[in-house]
Order: sequence, then structure tokens, then C-alpha cells
Amino acid sequence: MRDETLPFSRRFGYRSPDAEITVREDAPDELREAIVMLADNLGLRPENARLEVCGILLTQPDRNNWTPYPNIFEEVQWYVRNCPWYRVYDIAEGFYSRLASQDWDKGQEFEVRLNEFFRERGIGWSMESGRVVARGSEAFTTASKEATSLMKATGRTTAANEIEEALQDISRRPSADVTGAIQHAMAALECVARDVFGKPNKTLGQLISELDIPKPMDTALEKLWGFASEQGRHIREGRNPRFEEAELVVTVASAVSTYLLRSQGGQRSQD
Repeated sequence: MRDETLPFSRRFGYRSPDAEITVREDAPDELREAIVMLADNLGLRPENARLEVCGILLTQPDRNNWTPYPNIFEEVQWYVRNCPWYRVYDIAEGFYSRLASQDWDKGQEFEVRLNEFFRERGIGWSMESGRVVARGSEAFTTASKEATSLMKATGRTTAANEIEEALQDISRRPSADVTGAIQHAMAALECVARDVFGKPNKTLGQLISELDIPKPMDTALEKLWGFASEQGRHIREGRNPRFEEAELVVTVASAVSTYLLRSQGGQRSQD
């Protein structure tokens, strides 16, 4: 049954295609305004918003501002407009927590609408359960979530933890730990390969020829291993991997891990 309390676009399932991601290490003015407006629209009082913002920024509130509107509300806007970009996302998480503690549904609505804004404006972040994480391509999101779920379901918790560490690294603020993301993603794949084929003492590079990977994709995986070894383990001066490269490694490592687990029926090797 359609929820008639939802706005028109969500009642009928209309949404624009996701805009190309153009914003990562930044918080545009329109986002700063939107976060304050959205929290206010959902019932976060200016006094409470100010407490949250000042707590995050370690800023003393203006003692001369007493009235919620327009004084305190505009004070909150000023703080958010002028703080470092990464603090904007900290504030978004803080607003979510305050709203959810008052009313869980309001916290969820804040998250849904903020994510709509991220997608429509090409902002490379997403809020999941109140925490802002890096948003990559649809393939990146699907592959990493599916891999983590399957790893946990088949008892590969170490591999699942490595993927989650990769996602945390790529989501770090103010600068993503792209080398860490690459290392953890390939460690997850290596862990799965060792466990599925019962070769605990071999590296992924040594195992590739033994994996049931169709040709010529096995060669592509070998190239990826070489790239990850160079960029994630043996960094060269003046050559720092880009976010997009880390995203690609996490996506492919997650997808190949899922393939290996499914090709073996999710069962552990009996060798």
C-alpha cells in the first residue's frame, strides 16, 4: 500500500538519475545550507542544533543570542557556512543522532533526504545508519556490500573485516587512505582464495593460476595484483594512487571474492 504521507516524488517512485560524482573532499555552500534547513524542517530546534555544532567545532555559542528564530538559527547557519569542509559531514552525523534520539523516523527521514541530495548534486558521500561513508559507483556499492554479506554468511569473518576496513579507509576525512583501502581489499581477496582452495601459505599472486577464473580474466587479475602490490605495499615517491584507482581495486576484489565463494558453493575447502 502506498504511504500517502510521503511527498509526491517518493509516493510514485520518481527520481532523477544520479549526477556524476564531482565533489569528494569538499562541502559546497548549497550542501551547508541544506543540512541546516533539513534538520530544522524535521524538528531539530535551533538551540539543540547550536549545541551540536558548537560541540563539534569546540566553539562558544553567542551568549547574546536568545531567540530561536532568527537569531540562533542564523548563528547555526554562520557556523556551518564557515567551518572546514569535513566538519560539515561531522555536523550532519550529529544532527542525525539528535533527530534519531528524539524520533527514530525523523532520523531516517534525515538520512533518506540527505542521500537524495548527495545523489542529485554529485556529492561522493552517502549516509548509512547515521554515518557518512564514501559513495562510489553503483558497481562499487553493490560489489562491496554483496561480498561482505556473503563472506559473513559463509563464516569468512576475517575477509569481511578486511573489506569493511577498506571501506573505512576510503571514507576517511579529510583525506581518504587510498593505499590502506587497496591493501585491505586485496587482503580480503587473498584471504578468500586461500580459504576456498585450502592453500593457507600461498600469496594471492601464487594462487591466481590455480583459481577457477576464466581466461583472459585471470590475466587481468594478475595485473591487478601487481598494481595493488606496487601501489598498496611498495609505494614509490611521487606516485600516490588516486581515489578512483582505490575504488576500482575495492570493486574488483569484492566481485572476484564473491565469484570464488559462489563458484565453490560457499563451502570451505576440505583439502
